[in-house]
Amino acid sequence: MGPDDHGADRPAAPASPSRRRALSIGFGVLAVPVIAAAGYQSIRSASGGSTISANLTLVAPAAAGGGWDAFQRELQQVMRTHSLVGNVQVVNIPGAGGTIALGSVGRLTQPNTLMVGGTGQIAAQIQFDTPSQITDVTPVARVIEEYDLIAVPADGPHQDLDGLIADWRENTPDVAWTGGGSFDQLVMTDLALAADIAPGDTTYIPSDGGGEAIQAILNGTAQATAGGFADIYPQVEFGRLRALGVVAPQRLEGVDIPTLPELGYDVTLTNWRALFAPPVVTAEEIAEFEELLEQAFATPEWADAVARYNWVEVPATGEELRAYIEEETERIAGLFAEIEG
Repeated sequence: MGPDDHGADRPAAPASPSRRRALSIGFGVLAVPVIAAAGYQSIRSASGGSTISANLTLVAPAAAGGGWDAFQRELQQVMRTHSLVGNVQVVNIPGAGGTIALGSVGRLTQPNTLMVGGTGQIAAQIQFDTPSQITDVTPVARVIEEYDLIAVPADGPHQDLDGLIADWRENTPDVAWTGGGSFDQLVMTDLALAADIAPGDTTYIPSDGGGEAIQAILNGTAQATAGGFADIYPQVEFGRLRALGVVAPQRLEGVDIPTLPELGYDVTLTNWRALFAPPVVTAEEIAEFEELLEQAFATPEWADAVARYNWVEVPATGEELRAYIEEETERIAGLFAEIEG
């Protein structure tokens, strides 16, 4: 369905939160054997060899059109422009908040694959208790972090965040939210807690990537979204969505959107992105990856992408990165424990 194709006069009522969770868990369990196998074969086909400098596959653990996909395609373009590897391809492996891709990459027996991942996958593995975990793959480098935007349809009734909160508080089940992954749901939940709204009473419609979440907003299935800045802001510029607040500790340079703390809501969760390799990589291969990425991130094209998407660079490797991932896993698990009571 296209963004302006509303279909029936009224969208079907979303499933209850408990039923959505059951369906999500069921999808994760039942689809792993089929989708993970397909993803594994796609990676092998795209790679075609085992040497990092000759062939490299960049895995985006979601459908095309979202933040993970954009990150990998920008990296692919940089590597092609500067001939940093012989052949580089992007493979999308959507499903279960990015954990299907975790399982696929975790099964590889060749080193020449880099998957982008981070906060969203950790949130998904905890929320849905998935068999695939972030510990199944090898962290190589944390690269950037980005912030969520709270947005609503531009032609909708909500003119500012307080107006949305008031409606949400009074008509909690009827104000449906969507997002591109488990991280976006965490942001929505944290905002609900800050606004004294019961997260469990809120209708949340999960989407597989930012592109699907935007469709849900534009076709009227959902009334509000917490989504990645890179996904949402272009729709704000096009006049299709209205941004109500950016989930960041301070305003983004050149962006005239207030932060949630400015508006009285202490919500500043960060969506960081790192690159992960298959578990079979050696220390020497990790060093080769680090050198390759250092060259890519030093290019003017990458600097342009960082500015264009309003990313914030937060480089980390080695033990610092591994410790950070452990801390983030504990922090997010604590948030879910608080949310679920």
